[in-house]
Amino acid sequence: MTSTSPTSPPSPPSPPSLPSRADVDGRLDAPARTWLSEALAEASTAAAAEAAGERIPAGPLAAPAAWELRFASAGRRCGGEHADAVRVLLLRAARPGPDALARLYRFGDAAERRAVLLALTFLLSGPEALPLVEDALRANDTRLVAAAVGPYGATHLDPHAWRHAVLKCLFTGVSPDAVAGLASRARGDTELARMLGDFAAERTAAGRPVPGDLHRVLALTVPPEDS
Repeated sequence: MTSTSPTSPPSPPSPPSLPSRADVDGRLDAPARTWLSEALAEASTAAAAEAAGERIPAGPLAAPAAWELRFASAGRRCGGEHADAVRVLLLRAARPGPDALARLYRFGDAAERRAVLLALTFLLSGPEALPLVEDALRANDTRLVAAAVGPYGATHLDPHAWRHAVLKCLFTGVSPDAVAGLASRARGDTELARMLGDFAAERTAAGRPVPGDLHRVLALTVPPEDS
């Protein structure tokens, strides 16, 4: 007998492979490398102060830390194509907690929000930042949706929210390949299979095309043979 998938993923997805500091340096020109070195030093200093209990209280009117200003200007100083990697390096150096991450996300533009989402799996082991993932999944920005279904979201979204995240990807045109651990978590998930079937039927009834990736995801839900 088959059943829907369990209440948690079978195993945490592997963290994404992001460029190392050396990789990023190799792509930047000299002024950008200098800027990044200064930014990382500021972020590391902030992390050390936090660890030593010297954290400056942060509130709605508090001035952002120097490294946070660097975080916001990374695209302008290092180029948009390198901004994700640069911002994740900054976050890993600063090691901000859930409150600081939420602040960066709340006041950031789409590119800054995406970087926060990409870095979550490196910074937090618990579900404290799940509200950020849920917010991104309510957006129609495909960059945010794709980042939200990475390893952190795949680990902490409950089954109901995770299934809707998969449907959101199909609806917005985000490749299912962006969903971390998709094959493992979808296997034997008869509820996801039902939702995919309903989605396909609704699209067909409305005279709209069914996303080609839907059938690929549906095939993943086939339960393993009973032993």
